[in-house]
Amino acid sequence: MTAHRDTVRYSSFSFEFTLADKQKQRKSKGNPKMANANCWQDDKDYDYKELVNALNQYLRLRTTPVGMKRFHSADELAGIPRLRRIAPGEKLATDQIVGQSRWLGYTIGFTMENLVGSQCGAVVGLHPRDQEFLSGNAFNGVWYGNIASSADHQREMACASYGEYEALVTSPLTSGRIDNPDICLIYGTPGQMITLMNGLQYRDYKKYNFSCVGESACADSWGNALRTGEPSLSIPCYAERKFGGVQDDELLIALPPSFLPKIVEGLAALSRNGLRYPIPNHGLDKSPLASMEQSYGPKGS
Repeated sequence: MTAHRDTVRYSSFSFEFTLADKQKQRKSKGNPKMANANCWQDDKDYDYKELVNALNQYLRLRTTPVGMKRFHSADELAGIPRLRRIAPGEKLATDQIVGQSRWLGYTIGFTMENLVGSQCGAVVGLHPRDQEFLSGNAFNGVWYGNIASSADHQREMACASYGEYEALVTSPLTSGRIDNPDICLIYGTPGQMITLMNGLQYRDYKKYNFSCVGESACADSWGNALRTGEPSLSIPCYAERKFGGVQDDELLIALPPSFLPKIVEGLAALSRNGLRYPIPNHGLDKSPLASMEQSYGPKGS
């Protein structure tokens, strides 16, 4: 018997779901399942709602973090409930798709055919870094003053490996529609980001070095995180702000979900120590000695 199918169409999307999807969702609420492994072979069943609630408690984020997961075959997208697919003939930038998951709560599946060009596709591993991509022709005379500089930029972009995946889905991290994303995207102000980094470094300290490729800065964030599996902080570029809805005062960090519990644990410890966001302004003309002991140890030592 064929399940009844409802279809809702938007300007750039074809959104389909079946009544069977709805029933499956209702049943799954009472029967937790094991998470599918992500690209890092991490199959832990994280409580993303609890983790995001903690991030909001300690960082007061404007928007819910976004999960990004790649799929070996586009056919696998059929198993994701209430998935939006970009309408035939429409082309979007990856930062637009991420922005719609972030600001509008959409779960969106796409392939290279749905993207505006190789620049978007190469960063997430859906397009090869071929001769034309590396030539620098696209940016020459626009973002860079000569072909050598433009080609150098293309070569320096951190991109996910090509050839293993055909499709990608972005979704709010709390939606439950992709149960174990490859990476999580968290947007925040510089103050929120340094507090997040303090939480990450609270135990098992590690110094992090981040890059700035310039335009196409999604390569510094989700491109590098997909390539290395390491937290990757970036200054979002012109395109991310023009097309992706990134605000003027925002940075972006991309990281695998395995880092989230450690960040939350560190933020909780810092909060108990009185180190919280928003960071209070002590004042420019008042001696810092009154607060040094609390923030930096006895007598500032």
